[in-house]
Amino acid sequence: MTQHLIDNPSLWVERLGRFGYTSKGVVYAIVGLLAAQVAFGTGGKTTDTKGALQTLVEQPFGQILLALVAIGLIGYVLWRFVEAIKDPEHKGNDAKGLAQRISYAINGFIYAGLAYSAVQILLGSSNSGNSNSTQDWTARLLSQPFGQWLVGTGGAFVIGLGFYQFYRAYTTKFQREFNLSQLSHKERKWVIGICRFGLVARGIVFCIIGWFFIQAATQSNAQAAGGLDEALQTLAQQPYGPWLLGFVALGLIAYGIYMVIKARYSQLVVN
Repeated sequence: MTQHLIDNPSLWVERLGRFGYTSKGVVYAIVGLLAAQVAFGTGGKTTDTKGALQTLVEQPFGQILLALVAIGLIGYVLWRFVEAIKDPEHKGNDAKGLAQRISYAINGFIYAGLAYSAVQILLGSSNSGNSNSTQDWTARLLSQPFGQWLVGTGGAFVIGLGFYQFYRAYTTKFQREFNLSQLSHKERKWVIGICRFGLVARGIVFCIIGWFFIQAATQSNAQAAGGLDEALQTLAQQPYGPWLLGFVALGLIAYGIYMVIKARYSQLVVN
């Protein structure tokens, strides 16, 4: 088995990609679980993906668990760059295909930052969780020429991503990513339902985050910007907040399961 992997380096990339999807799923599931505890009044906290990493390292055997997640996130980043450069999904070089491949690369850079945060936490960096990078980057953009337009456009783009999640949930085209032939009809229905729920919850979060950016742009105030943590806090503060937060929290857990399903049933092939 080991010799087979050595002779076929593409298998290493595939395995790392699957491990990466699993690690991403674990992170989202932790965020959702902590938020669900808040919603149901059993403790927990609203946090973002970096906060989920910090929570993980505080658990029994946390250093080992976080190290595994960090390796997985690096694998996810590697796979995203493979998708962008080698185009194993045959997206092509037309405008639509290039846009999709560029989005893979951007996603890779985003999760490279999360993987770096995991390494920082493992190394005991004292400032790994003390700064609000979302507000920092927003402030930098606002200080540029046409900064308000840049931030506002970014907010509209994030809202567009949110509606794209709703579109994917509605059309269920994500099924094409999987090979579910070995599952029964009932099992496939459960898998599809969980994935749709996860996509809807993620879409809601994206829309809220995008609205934060638009508010920051119109007010020229970086403090109005916010990420996943602030989005969950906003839900909790609304009328029927515990219900809203509970729905999205369970949805984020479902999205984490979706990533694990993707790790198991996707056909990841490196050309």
